[in-house]
Amino acid sequence: MRNALIIFTIFLLNAQNILAQTDSSEITDFRKKQLNSLQKSAGGPIAAENIQYVNYFPYDSAFDVIANVEYLTDEPTIRMPTSDGTSKEFKRFALLHISLHGEDLTLPVYENVSLFQTKAQSNYLFFPIMDLTTGESSYESGRYIDLERHDIQNGKVRIDFNKAYNPYCAYSTGYRCPQPPKENFINLRIPVGEKNYTGPKNNREETQTMATDFTAKEKKLILTGQPNEKMYVLQTTVKKDSIVLRTQSEDIKFDSPLLEHLTKRMYATVTDPEHPGVGLAAPQIGINKNIIWVQRLDQTEKKFDYYINPKIVWRSALMRKGMEGCLSIPDMREEVLRNYAIKLQHIDHQTGKQVEEIIEGFTAVIFQHEVDHLYGILFPDRLEEQKAEDTIVPLNDNIEFSIKKGPILP
Repeated sequence: MRNALIIFTIFLLNAQNILAQTDSSEITDFRKKQLNSLQKSAGGPIAAENIQYVNYFPYDSAFDVIANVEYLTDEPTIRMPTSDGTSKEFKRFALLHISLHGEDLTLPVYENVSLFQTKAQSNYLFFPIMDLTTGESSYESGRYIDLERHDIQNGKVRIDFNKAYNPYCAYSTGYRCPQPPKENFINLRIPVGEKNYTGPKNNREETQTMATDFTAKEKKLILTGQPNEKMYVLQTTVKKDSIVLRTQSEDIKFDSPLLEHLTKRMYATVTDPEHPGVGLAAPQIGINKNIIWVQRLDQTEKKFDYYINPKIVWRSALMRKGMEGCLSIPDMREEVLRNYAIKLQHIDHQTGKQVEEIIEGFTAVIFQHEVDHLYGILFPDRLEEQKAEDTIVPLNDNIEFSIKKGPILP
């Protein structure tokens, strides 16, 4: 009887070892696929020679758990701040109830509003996390765990924290990585999954391979008037207008034949004496392409100029608060917090080459306002974000900025 018990015990231990090896090999395969994907991404976030700096915590089966899923309905759309200073729209899809190391956790999982457009894309869910290793031994802006709707079976889903990985922003600039909300913070150490990337950060340059031409509908709209004729400015108070204003725009080919015609009409619109502004974005006149006009108040001539495919690739830590209005939002002016300085990338409309410049002060505010339009972000969205912001430290109250009286409608 004693021998039988010993044999059974040995069998159980061997079975547990086999199971652990199986689980461990699953994680090994997951990491190999991740590294292969990073290596094969031409012009991606990390150079092949820097793959060696991608690091992982040891595997721990205690962090592979089953969560109970509580579905949510009628959730409002929220804007989740991203690493490039913009934001993306999400909705809470469900709450995951997890028991981990004796702690009962409730963590939201999200659906990306912009992915509702196709059935295949809408299957993906977004599950970001931050924990007590964040900013210490794991990436400072949190990690992600892949999850899809069909992973949920009978109200339960497997969550393996060993598969937590870094967003592309950990390796490179030039990406828009959503940052986990406070309610996705775990007050425990999660020492599994991917560690901090320790290699040199890549400065990703924008390519024109994804740039497109105007759609047939956009071409028709552009040609409804002569180059010197102003265009109708969409209003948030009109439902069909609001849909266009909330749609993310696309890069445009710098040599598109209708670009000159459109930019002249945009200039006529932003300098209209009846409704003058200091900036205008193409979505505001019904064209979802990455084109903006900005008055360069930081230059002696204070002339307007237009910018193709502008991207803000750096924002100063120093902030400024100032009054803003918008040609698309009638009868509303509010004080908005913006970065005092930015680095702007855009495509030269004559050569097609990428150029960069540092811009400060109120002109930087105009650029931020107009670039926000290209992502479907309006300045009231910024006000909502700032209501929840609790990490701003005011500086000397005696520092004052001013501008001569004139139009203040970016």
